Amino acid sequence: MKSYLVGGAVRDKLLNYPANDRDWVVVGATTEEMEALGYRLVGNDFPVFLHPQSHEEYALARTERKSAHGYKGFSVSAAPDVTLEQDLLRRDLTINAIAEDENGQLIDPFNGQSDIKNKIFRHVSAAFTEDPLRVLRVARYMARFAHLGFRIADETMALMKEIVVQGEIEHLVAERSWQETERALAEKNPQRYFEVLRECGALKVLLPEIDRLFGVPQTAIYHPEIDTGVHTMMVLEQAALLSTDTAVRFAALVHDLGKGTTAKNEWPKHIAHEERGVPLVQALCKRLKTPNPFRDLAVAVTRYHLHYHRAAELRDDTFLSTLEKLDAFRRPDRFEQFLLACEADSRGRSGFEDAEFDQPTIYRLAFAAAQKVSAQAFVEQGLEGPEIAEAMRKSRIEVIRSVRQPYTQKH
Repeated sequence: MKSYLVGGAVRDKLLNYPANDRDWVVVGATTEEMEALGYRLVGNDFPVFLHPQSHEEYALARTERKSAHGYKGFSVSAAPDVTLEQDLLRRDLTINAIAEDENGQLIDPFNGQSDIKNKIFRHVSAAFTEDPLRVLRVARYMARFAHLGFRIADETMALMKEIVVQGEIEHLVAERSWQETERALAEKNPQRYFEVLRECGALKVLLPEIDRLFGVPQTAIYHPEIDTGVHTMMVLEQAALLSTDTAVRFAALVHDLGKGTTAKNEWPKHIAHEERGVPLVQALCKRLKTPNPFRDLAVAVTRYHLHYHRAAELRDDTFLSTLEKLDAFRRPDRFEQFLLACEADSRGRSGFEDAEFDQPTIYRLAFAAAQKVSAQAFVEQGLEGPEIAEAMRKSRIEVIRSVRQPYTQKH
């Protein structure tokens, strides 16, 4: 029985990249022997155990044979005679098929170290095409490592396209698709995930609402990049620079879905695209089974991002109504998320990446002033019920007008 450090932990060590988890593969052991040593069985699809002290994952070396559609459609053998090389052979990329023994010696049967040196994502074997989830994983690796100069080998991209053509992507369950997408949104360059999916044809299958944005023109004076899909990727890139919050990044990604349904004879204008986008965002979130906080923020940004851009032009009562509809007074944290996603929208345009914008300042100052308006002062005046609410509203409109005045005078 021998244990080897495998996968991302070895890869990231060779890249001098921070590694979060360490995974191990065990050769020459049975489930009974592992449990006798105090390891706790946790795997459902194949034998994975938690170490009794470190709680790191130890999986029995295994082979897999394709038996059905989807990423779960495999027959697994985890017998004691499965070799380390057989286990590494079933892995997705050569850079993930390197093992390290207890003495620090590397076992690298598929030249993963060479591909790390040359910054290439390359499949280990033709069995790559048997698991559609690998398309998403490779795209996610691009989101993580693109800044290091990595690229996908041409032959691997060809296999990714083949997986899409074969219809395997359609068999991915929503939970796994969302899990990979959410992880990609947390990476340094999340836009690369969606660009890779588009390149291999998977975006059209998984996220057709985003795919159809490419090729849709916008008004050049506001959008020098013209293409709505390009703009969307630029917005996501800016969101990643502004915030590590994946909900903010997701909202930035989907905020313009309505532009994908604008009639061609109306191009490059997109009148009412915000309202048209809301049901698209809701449907996408339902299909992917995204968590409710992601959906709620994305809907708010989709519906009200033009109110954000018109911060200095809105009537004072409309400005307050926007704060109320955003539930800012009860959810100031989500209001801040809204502002970040909208700022990313402003910056996600050619030539505007480093521009100075008044909107964030206007909204934060006006909200802070309106937030200070308290019911207590009106209670002390003897007002009651609806009278208090009306007095608070009038007072909030007055302080909003005062704060916004230096900015509204510019327009």
